[in-house]
Order: sequence, then structure tokens, then C-alpha cells
Amino acid sequence: MLDTHARKYIQPVIEKTADFLLKRGFTADGVTKAAFAVGISSGVFIYLDLPFLAVLALWISGYLDVVDGTMARKTKPSSWGTLLDISFDRLVEISVILGLAFRFPESMWALLLLSASIIIAMTVFLTVGALSDKQGMKSFYYQAGLTERTEGFILFTLMIIFSTYLTAITLIFLAMQIITIFQRMTEARKILK
Repeated sequence: MLDTHARKYIQPVIEKTADFLLKRGFTADGVTKAAFAVGISSGVFIYLDLPFLAVLALWISGYLDVVDGTMARKTKPSSWGTLLDISFDRLVEISVILGLAFRFPESMWALLLLSASIIIAMTVFLTVGALSDKQGMKSFYYQAGLTERTEGFILFTLMIIFSTYLTAITLIFLAMQIITIFQRMTEARKILK
């Protein structure tokens, strides 16, 4: 929801960062890889009980993940870059979930349910993107929903900082993912029928 509706407010800052990095010879794929390296460390920091560093790494990774797409559109987007970007995004999320699961095993069941909901939501999202004739500003049709990447980062941040309430926050995240799945399936039925 925030990715779709609030992006226009922060896009000028993203554009400036993209221009700054491009002028210094960075590539979109290079920034994608840097975002991945920083983001994957978040799960390690969670496991090591360094929540501030985990959240910092997560958000730096998320910001770079937005910048790399803008850089790609300013140069020449590639299918390989899109694949790297989407795959690395999921690996960062997996890192956070695994860090939380190993640090707080009593919440593992809820984190497993959340993981399953993310797999289903992403399967619908990617399948509709691949099958749809529609195109967005990205290299495929981007389905909006209640829980997009920014909402996920906000919820991951709450899960990391307020770990005492990890199971409850995870179940809220799960409920939001289920709503998103139904939103995307409803839209998919209209688009693909």
C-alpha cells in the first residue's frame, strides 16, 4: 500500500541518490548486490541480539533496493537485474525470519505460518506479473496490496524491537498477508479472465 501510494513523496530523494551513484560509476546491479549484502546481515544481527544494527541494516538495504530500480530505469533495465532484485529481496526477508526464529524459538510456529503466507503472496504477485499484458513502471505488472515491502519492513522492525510481543506482531503480519493474498487474487481474476 505504501509502496504504491506514498512512493511519489520520497521519489525526489531516491532520484538524487540514484543520480549521485550513477555519476560515481555505480551500476544498478552493483547496488542490488550491496543491498543484498547489507540486508542479509540483518538476520545475523537479530540472532546476535543486536536489534539496533539489525533494523539499521534492514532499512539501509530497503533504501538501496528502491534506489537500484530507479538507477536501472535511468540506464537500461535488464531481466537479469529484475531477477536478482526480486530474489535478493526474498533472501533478505528469509534472513530476518530465520534470525528471529533461531533467536526466539518459542515464536517459530508463527514465523513458519508467516513464511508460508509470504510464499503464497509472492507466487500470486509474480504469476500475475508474468501473465498480465499490463505493464507498470517496473519491468512487469506490479500488483498493489495491503502489505507491500514497506509495510513488511515496518512490521519486521516492530518484531525485532518489540521481541517480547513477537508472536502477536507476527500473527498481525500474517493476517495482513492473508488480506493481501485475497486482494491480489480478486484483482487477478478480473485481469486474467
